Amino acid sequence: MHTFNINRRKFLHTAAATLAISTLGAKGLDIIFTEKPRKVALIGTGWYGKSDLFRLMQVAPVDVVALCDVDKNLLQQAGQLVSQKQKTGKTPQLYGDYRKLLAEHELDVAIIGTPDHWHALTTIEAIKSGANVYVQKPISVDIHEGEAILAAARKYNKAVQVGTQRRSTPHLIEAKQNILSEGLLGKIAHIEICCYYHMRANGNPPNQSVPDFLDYEMWTGPAPMRPYDGLPHIRWWRTFMEYSNGIVGDMCIHMLDTVRWLLDLGMPTAISSTGGIYVQKSGKSNIADTQTAIFKFGDLDCVWQHRTWGAPADPEYPWGFKIYGEKGTLKGDVYKYEFVPTDKQAQTIKGTALYERELYPEDLKEERIELHAAPATRRHMLDLLAAIDEKRKPVADIEQGHISTASCIAANISVQLGGQSLTYDTISKKFVNNKAANKLIRRPYRKEWKHPFQTM
Repeated sequence: MHTFNINRRKFLHTAAATLAISTLGAKGLDIIFTEKPRKVALIGTGWYGKSDLFRLMQVAPVDVVALCDVDKNLLQQAGQLVSQKQKTGKTPQLYGDYRKLLAEHELDVAIIGTPDHWHALTTIEAIKSGANVYVQKPISVDIHEGEAILAAARKYNKAVQVGTQRRSTPHLIEAKQNILSEGLLGKIAHIEICCYYHMRANGNPPNQSVPDFLDYEMWTGPAPMRPYDGLPHIRWWRTFMEYSNGIVGDMCIHMLDTVRWLLDLGMPTAISSTGGIYVQKSGKSNIADTQTAIFKFGDLDCVWQHRTWGAPADPEYPWGFKIYGEKGTLKGDVYKYEFVPTDKQAQTIKGTALYERELYPEDLKEERIELHAAPATRRHMLDLLAAIDEKRKPVADIEQGHISTASCIAANISVQLGGQSLTYDTISKKFVNNKAANKLIRRPYRKEWKHPFQTM
């Protein structure tokens, strides 16, 4: 068997701005972006929110005018970091309420880096205020929230890019162009996607007093109020279904979205799932530690599996995808891809992630940065800016983010219903012939917060 490593640089870029950044280097950005700096705000200043903002600041002239967070300590720290990175040295205005921020600033781009249960309300209000939006995945914690965001984006004609940046990942673009578009797999009828990372936070911290620097009431917002048992930041909030969609909503959405993009797939024709807490029962966490889901696309099955315990099925791909065709198999993840033909005399084709350490040496000093993902996020930001200027949909348009998010939420609903197969109708915005599933399609909101689907 022969191994053939593609010259990746020939296949990295689809947009003119992206091509320019790679070939001209950082100074080439002055050629691309000569207009007035765009006014930007970040809502949710935790780890990944700041990471997204910093990637945008690296590739385009922006004026970060405002930051918002309900944790005053996080907010102050973020303000200092941004002032150090802004060429002007200016510290953005700091807010504890996103509504006040949006009322006082006319933004070109709002970046949403909040926990999942806040994505819908903040995104919709940003759109209504006149901003284009970059929102992290999953876009919502229930299906009707996603429908409301999509409707708002279309009504106000705003570009909304979802943080499913595999669509802007250079080595996966290369695989799409060189393997799939060339038909090297032949007939495709089965896909496997998975995550076996031990990433499920689980513990029994005691209930305690809320610190004075955290507005826990505002942090909770429309979600159910849990007793305060420590700062919810990083992974603690993700371990509760009150605020998230579990591992499926955090990790499956990336790989499901990736294979949908690679194969040009739409909404699954049927979704079923089983799972639960089978091993890690000692702590407070209420998200599944084990789950299998089947997303059907006609005669093509896409099977998801996650376990937050034990060993991965394939140590080379603990979080990734495998696309099986009659002529070969395409394996991929955030670090690499590999095409293995069934014909043993044919070439194995491999590609690896692009790193830009030399072009962006500051990456090496950034706390918790994902070096393999930074180039993809930079390209994702460039695509959003190009989409705004060209009045087109970005590569991870809100509709695509909604399909991937809703599919994962439907998988969780299937678990609640004992593994029933569900079909979601995007026209009626309901599950087909399933009253029990439709009762779970929209979560109740707490107190004064109104579900955005009710006001469409």
